[in-house]
Parts: sequence; structure tokens; C-alpha cells
Amino acid sequence: MSKLQALKNFRFPNVFILILIVFISCALLICINFFTIKILSANRAYVNGESHYSKGQKDASRHLITYLFTKNPTQWKLYLEELKVPQGDGIARVTLLKAGDNKIARKGFLIGRNHEDDLDDIIWLFDNFKHVSFLSKAIDEWGQGDKLIFDLFVIGQQINAKIEHNILTAEDQKKYLKQISSISDRLTVNERNFSNTLGEGTRKIKDLLIITNIFFILVIVCSVCLYYSIMVKRLLVSKKEIEMKNENLITVNRELDRFVYSASHDLRSPITSLKGLIEITALEDDVEQVRNYLQMMHQSLARQDQFISDIIDYSKNKRKQIIIEPVSLKELCNEAILQLMHIENANRIKFTQELLVDHIESDGLRLKIIINNLLSNAIKYADCNKPEMLITIKTYFSEGQNKLEVTDNGIGIHDDYKANIFDMYFGTNKNKGSGLGLYIVKEAVENIRGDISVFSESSVGSKFIVTIPNSYAV
Repeated sequence: MSKLQALKNFRFPNVFILILIVFISCALLICINFFTIKILSANRAYVNGESHYSKGQKDASRHLITYLFTKNPTQWKLYLEELKVPQGDGIARVTLLKAGDNKIARKGFLIGRNHEDDLDDIIWLFDNFKHVSFLSKAIDEWGQGDKLIFDLFVIGQQINAKIEHNILTAEDQKKYLKQISSISDRLTVNERNFSNTLGEGTRKIKDLLIITNIFFILVIVCSVCLYYSIMVKRLLVSKKEIEMKNENLITVNRELDRFVYSASHDLRSPITSLKGLIEITALEDDVEQVRNYLQMMHQSLARQDQFISDIIDYSKNKRKQIIIEPVSLKELCNEAILQLMHIENANRIKFTQELLVDHIESDGLRLKIIINNLLSNAIKYADCNKPEMLITIKTYFSEGQNKLEVTDNGIGIHDDYKANIFDMYFGTNKNKGSGLGLYIVKEAVENIRGDISVFSESSVGSKFIVTIPNSYAV
């Protein structure tokens, strides 16, 4: 009995240590979540403010252009009223940089149509994080935008002066219209960069919050579990030693079973395949057979690498913003061919390019994903039994649309599979692909508002035709 009492006295301090750990972890978790929510709330307020800034600038530009051609004084008043919105934000920015939180900065934000309840968070984030990379970059974009707003203000004053003195000419109207449009376009870029920078910072904060929450929750759960274990042991301390050991063994075995079950379902098949190959390779004396095993390992890793690459493409396709810019189809095709030459039998294939269309306006990232995946599929499913393996890439203009056509004389697609080839994780041969390629292609095509069609005959070959819009005007 004295030994049991001694055991209880020995465990007693550990209980309070665990409670202290739980208390500190909970306190830190609350503080971290509070400040993270405050930061995210401030970010949200900045994004909301940017929308008012952007709308005010665009409305001001619209009213100024209308005033330029109609000389209607009402349009001039509307222009000045809308221009106050970005000007107010600009005053707040300059004031915060020079003097910090004061009435002038708050008044500027209110003129910028920011909600009064958001001012504390906006100013707090500015004061405390203005030197942090993401906010510093956003403030820099903000400053560049304010300079353009000032330029727009100066142009407005020039236009008003000429209208009041009745000396505005048609040539002046063209000149000022061009200047206003140029400033508006540059402001749009600044505003987009501002929002993207804040969005990037918000995502980083969110990821950090998730990691921090997981860490502290694990600490709390482990501490509570350990506390529970100690308390159970205290209740069972009066029982025989063998019963305590058996009970602990049952508990440990149960937890071990759960772990093994979860692990066996979570681990990816290439890892299991590699493990098996390593084990049998260790027992093999035949050098040629060992080389075969190593080749199989390489193929397993290549499949895993392709799967990861597909996941990255999928993530980019989902996450990245659509950016319409000048794109060279010839460069994308040549780059894709060079990158895919490592695939088995790629060097045996004859590539033919008939590019009647090269430079177009579209999203370069999505087109790269589309071309890479279509060519990758054509190479993987080439028919090695044919005397000559062919892949033809064509671009042309038809029915007001740009067309991209990839044709091969590979193994083709069986009629039973054609309805499902664009489904996620669908693959006619899992050893050759992850089942994500054509699904990603389909989503990428939809993202650029295009269309894709397939014509295929088993043992003859396949043809994929991607329609790329020639114009993205709303």
C-alpha cells in the first residue's frame, strides 16, 4: 500500500504540469486566433476599400469623359464627387505614413467610403504591419495609384479650364480622352496588384493559422489524453499489477490497430510498390534482374512524379487568375515537345507542326497546361507496333475562332470510354497516367471560355480539337 501511495504522490505534480500546458496552449490559441482574425478582418476592410477606390476612380473617369464631350456642369460635379473617394484614401495613406493615427487620416478613410467600424482595424494593420512584405507592397501599389489619381485630377482641371474659356477643340478632346484612358488602364493594374498582394498575404496568414491551430490542438489533445491516462492509472492503482499491465496493453494495441488501419489506407500505392521492390531486390543476386527491379522503381517514381505534376497543374488551374495576354502558340508547342522528350518512346515519334496561327490573345498558363497534357497523352498512348508513330500539331483560324488540333496515330480510345475520358481520375490505363490529365485540360479550356472535342477510333488514333476564343470582350 505504501508503494501505491508513493506512486500517486509521484504522479501528482505531472497532472498540474499538464493542466498548465493545456491552459497556456488555450490562451496562446485564443490570442493567435484573435490577432489573426483581426488581421484578416483588416485585410477584408482594405479589399472592400479598394473596391470603393476602384469604383470611385472609374466613375470619376466616366463622368470626366462625359463632361469632356457634353460640357454638362452636372457631369463635372459628379466627377469631383467621385474623385474625392480615391483622394480621401490617398490623404489617409500619406497622413498615416507621416503622423500615424489622427483625425485627418480617419476623415480621409471616411471620404473614401470606408465603413466607420472598420477604421480601427485598417489603421491598426497599417501602423503595425506597414513594413511587412505583403502590406508594404500593397501600400507601394496604393501610392502609385494615388499619383495617377493626381494626374487624373490635373487633367480634369485642364479640361474644365478650357471648357469654361470655351477654347476646347476636337483635337483636345481626342488628346484628353487618350490620357484619361491610359491613366484608367494603369490604375486598373495597380488596383488589381493591390488586391492580389493582399490576397496573397491573407492566404499566407490563413495557412499559418491552420498550422498553428493544428499544433496547439495536438498539444492540447495530447495533454488531455495524457492527463486522462494518469487519472485512469490513479483509479486503477489499487488493482493488481498484472491487471494494470493488461489494461494498458489492450489500450496500446487498440491505438496501434487504429494507426495501422489509417496508415494502410492513407499511404499511396507507389510507396507500397517501391517498398516491395526494395525488399525483393535485396534478396536478388542476378544483376540483370536487379536492373529490371530498378527500372520498375523508376517507373513507379515517374508515375508518382506525373501525379504530383498533374496535381500542381490542377492547383494552378484552379487558383491562378485568368490573365489575357499575347501568347505564342509556336513557342508553347516547341517548349512542350522539349519538356516531354523524357517520356518513353518520345524520341521515336515524328512530330509535325502546321501552325497557321501563332500569336493570339489568351491565357498563357492555361494554354501551356492544355498543350502539355494533350501532347503527353499522345506520347504515352502511342502505338509502338506501328512502323511510324506520328503526332501532328495544327493551329488555324476557323469560323471566327482560333483552333488548336493535336492528332496522333496511337492506340486510340475505345468507344466504351469516350463518354468518361474527361472525368476526374478516369483512366483507361492507370500505369500510364494519373487519370487527371484530360480532366485538367477540360477545366483549363472552360476557364478560357473555349471548347474541346475529340475524335478517336481504337487502333487508328485520336484527334483533339481545342477552340480558343478570338475575343474576350464582355
